[in-house]
Amino acid sequence: MADSSEFTNSMLEQLPMESFWDIPLYQWEGFWYRSYHLQATMALRSHFSARDDDIILASPMKTGTTWLKALCFSIVNAARRNKTAASGNDEDNETLAKTDEDDPRHRDPLVENHPAVYVQTLEVQVFTSNPPPDVAAMKSPRLFHTHLPYTALPDSIKTTDCKLVYIARNPKDTLVSMWHFFNKLRTPQQGPYPLEKAFELFSNGVSHFGPFFDHILQYWKQSLESPNKVLFLKYEDLKRDPIGEVKKLASFIGKPLAGDKEVEDVIWRCSLERLKNLEVNKNGVDPWVRMQNSAFFRTGIVGDWKNTLSEEMSERLDQITESKLKGSGLRFQI
Repeated sequence: MADSSEFTNSMLEQLPMESFWDIPLYQWEGFWYRSYHLQATMALRSHFSARDDDIILASPMKTGTTWLKALCFSIVNAARRNKTAASGNDEDNETLAKTDEDDPRHRDPLVENHPAVYVQTLEVQVFTSNPPPDVAAMKSPRLFHTHLPYTALPDSIKTTDCKLVYIARNPKDTLVSMWHFFNKLRTPQQGPYPLEKAFELFSNGVSHFGPFFDHILQYWKQSLESPNKVLFLKYEDLKRDPIGEVKKLASFIGKPLAGDKEVEDVIWRCSLERLKNLEVNKNGVDPWVRMQNSAFFRTGIVGDWKNTLSEEMSERLDQITESKLKGSGLRFQI
């Protein structure tokens, strides 16, 4: 395969292009990308080698990505704390205490940084760096995230025993969350992007890493064919039964939590209300996309679409959803 820069320089102009929030998106193998995401995807596919104990999170945009990053990071951290405590090594236990929020000397890592610092998105953060970080030198278990469709993933992710955790969300709340998020990129003079245009683009499959329904159906199919490899989570289920879903998540990634108290602690550490009120998320800035960290935390409410979409939009998106998911067995709480 040609290297990433050669791919984008020689072929980008030949790809179909659509404007999304006045941002050019290019269609490659049926999905839509910003030019630098596409370039990073090529670098990822050429240079990333998955390990059997890697944990890869995946999602469309605005479906609970930040929440999932925080949960998985906290679960892995809890497992590490438990392992260190069980070792009886005083030096290790002293190091461990430094990440414990109950210790007055130190704080929970989520207090210090946005979850994206600990769980980086491969094609948005890791492989957009020049040069990319040496991921091969990272200690196991490595924890990454991707917005890529399943078909665009490196072969090593598909063929090794690494775990894939996918989170999806009902399309109405996804669209409304996306609309609010990308409006943060606009100036007060520009005002919000017209909702009608955003709706038409999303309904026609044009969005970052979209079409939305093609994206979720790829991972849904893989979760049915390889349930030990791919865990398919729904945002609505996490909201409805956080204890049950977090237990399932921890067990799937091979880091079961030690009882309900630890499960509840992870849920509390990663709750939207807690994260959005941390100083780093109220005033910090994402260094990769240059957005305020606060933009990643809004309401998190299931059914918030009712405050934005018209009845006509709602009915049309219901029809599209029913048509796209027909026969798949996949359903969403609307």
